[in-house]
Amino acid sequence: MSAINVIPDLSAEFTFKAVRSGGKGGQNVNKVSTKVELYFTIGNSQLLSEAQKQLLTQKLQHLLNSEGELRIVCEEARSQLKNKQLVIEKLYALFEKALTPVKKRVKTKTPKSVIAKRIKDKKIAGEKKSMRKKPDLD
Repeated sequence: MSAINVIPDLSAEFTFKAVRSGGKGGQNVNKVSTKVELYFTIGNSQLLSEAQKQLLTQKLQHLLNSEGELRIVCEEARSQLKNKQLVIEKLYALFEKALTPVKKRVKTKTPKSVIAKRIKDKKIAGEKKSMRKKPDLD
């Protein structure tokens, strides 16, 4: 595994915000701030290498706000602690996916049997259509 794929423990650089959530929970939703928002600024990270920062910024551009801050939200669970754990897992999964290099597609040659079958099918379709024509009256 190359150094660009290794993600260090970034927990010291996270900023969390707990807000009131909608969804399941009944009266609990109205009283307790269970929704967790995680903020992480890729450019200010001391733990990521420059190559990682550049790659993450490029691939996650659509998720960054105007200050270059990544915001991930979780309100799946009824407890704030569980949502905090889930949002951290989401962030690491997102980083893992973004830092994994895309495999280059290897072109394969179309097998001769496939080409022959296609030509045969075209001939059959052509014959069917020619049978639909009115006969020549010569």
